[in-house]
Amino acid sequence: MGRLIALLVAAAFVVILNETIMSVALPKLMVEFDVGAATAQWMTTAFMLTMAVVIPVTGYLMTRLSLRTVFLIAMSSFLVGTLIAASAPVFPVLVAGRVVQAVGTALMMPLLFTTVLNVVAVERRGRTMGLISIVIAVAPAVGPTIGGVVLDQLSWRWMFWLVLPIAGLATFFGGLWIRNVTEPRRVPLDSLSVVLSAFAFSGLVFGLSSIGEAAEGDPLMPIWIPLTVGVLALAAFVVRQGALGDRALLDLRAFLTPAFSLATVLVAVSMMALFGTLILLPIYLQSVLGQTPLEAGLMLLPGGLTLGALGLVVGGLFDRYGARPLVPPGAAVASAALWGMTTLGADSTVLTVIGWHVLLNIGLAFMFSPLLTAALGSLPRALYSHGSAIVSTLQQVAGAAGTALFITVMTRTTVDGAERGVEEVTALADGIHAALVWGAGISLLAVVGALFVRRPDPVVEPGLEADEGSLVDSAV
Repeated sequence: MGRLIALLVAAAFVVILNETIMSVALPKLMVEFDVGAATAQWMTTAFMLTMAVVIPVTGYLMTRLSLRTVFLIAMSSFLVGTLIAASAPVFPVLVAGRVVQAVGTALMMPLLFTTVLNVVAVERRGRTMGLISIVIAVAPAVGPTIGGVVLDQLSWRWMFWLVLPIAGLATFFGGLWIRNVTEPRRVPLDSLSVVLSAFAFSGLVFGLSSIGEAAEGDPLMPIWIPLTVGVLALAAFVVRQGALGDRALLDLRAFLTPAFSLATVLVAVSMMALFGTLILLPIYLQSVLGQTPLEAGLMLLPGGLTLGALGLVVGGLFDRYGARPLVPPGAAVASAALWGMTTLGADSTVLTVIGWHVLLNIGLAFMFSPLLTAALGSLPRALYSHGSAIVSTLQQVAGAAGTALFITVMTRTTVDGAERGVEEVTALADGIHAALVWGAGISLLAVVGALFVRRPDPVVEPGLEADEGSLVDSAV
């Protein structure tokens, strides 16, 4: 099973890397395709939005299809999307390629979570989830660095051409090595639930992103329309899932487990902070401090490497001590780093930016792995696939919302400053400052929520007696 987990982790790293690899290319894309920042950010938002729409269906797919089949569908979609993006002649085609890529990425993360929960012993889940946290957090974190290195020597299109053969090899070896570790069974698909979930998550994120476009004076539609559609569809989706019971597309009964609910909310808040800063800092470093894409990417590398180095360490600490001693300090450190970033301005030094970014990633490292293991490990086996889909969905919605929020606040503040006659660079610096203040404020929610992390009751499967392994503190 070690080879199976290693292959899935490697494949997931490649596909998730693409969430943020284009962030340092945004300034060049804005010039080449003649689009504003709020439009360009759809490179990231559309990716995460698609994932949020597709992931709720993964619980059904992993129940209905074999592990190998789901893997091949995921990687094939990613390969096709990568090819479309690499050869895109106009910006809408580039975004379309990213959307197809995201379909594959959306399938990979719940697939990885569900496989780990089914094949890894409880007492080793912390270390394994620590490895997965490297994929979830480090791949997006080092994306800008890799993108910067590529942009320094080649066109942005090579960000896709270089990934294509790697993804192809992962697909090939996956087809040879992967065998099913779950028992597929025939279950009905509720089409209405699929439609409601698509309208719910796409409406909410599209509405948030439209606020930024409205600030530039070019909204596709009044922002209240998608937001209203999203809220109403989400309410209808929740009611529908409750009525379907065991036939639910996304079994929301997982939220009846308090440990799962709390951990999931804290992960969502953390993802807002991570993706918000990953979209802002490259813009700040290039447009305010005058760094090149390569320099901007390299400046974000220490933070990404720190997150990766701590992933397995924190996973081991979780296996030994549980989540309670780890999450509250991590939340406090991450919040302190975000408040520190609010002091960044047009005259800040590069070392200051790197320092705050590293500190942020230290805090997040002490949150991601314990919270993910806590959320999923607190559920009964029957809810593993649904819990994985829920966590993955909310991660992407939160990431997209964080990206949209940060860009929106930055854009509105920058436009207001420009209208008052403020110098362009100063206006942009003020906009980034305002966005970081919002992010720091949101981080306080995680600090408060982390105080309620506690040891859970052991999960006992129906008809089975709990053994000593099930009594491990595997959830908050």
